[in-house]
Amino acid sequence: MKLPPELKYTDSHEWVRWETDGSATIGITDFAQESLGDLVFVELPQVGQSVKAGEPCAVVESVKAASDVYAPIDGEVLAVNQDVAEKPESINADAFSAWLFRLRPLESGAKARLIDAAQYASNVAQQK
Repeated sequence: MKLPPELKYTDSHEWVRWETDGSATIGITDFAQESLGDLVFVELPQVGQSVKAGEPCAVVESVKAASDVYAPIDGEVLAVNQDVAEKPESINADAFSAWLFRLRPLESGAKARLIDAAQYASNVAQQK
């Protein structure tokens, strides 16, 4: 399981990359895509949509199951990755380059609630 140490993570298997402009790029983890299997459909949020931390805002669907993607922080959707909507299998190929959406955080303390790679790996190990 790949876990880039520079990213932050959620217990619900999203990764967050903080950009230099203060925005946050979000995708699903390698563990999530492996658990789901071959992805066949991705539903992304709408640009301009407000999302709340912990609430579903996107969907990834595989041949086995559909799974909600939860907003890791409160924010406004700045961009969505149409490439993954058109080619969901790109998430299976590299979950950490196939981002789903980008948010403008609505709160300054959002980073503090996310976990680092070591804590995420520990949490995943407990779920197996």
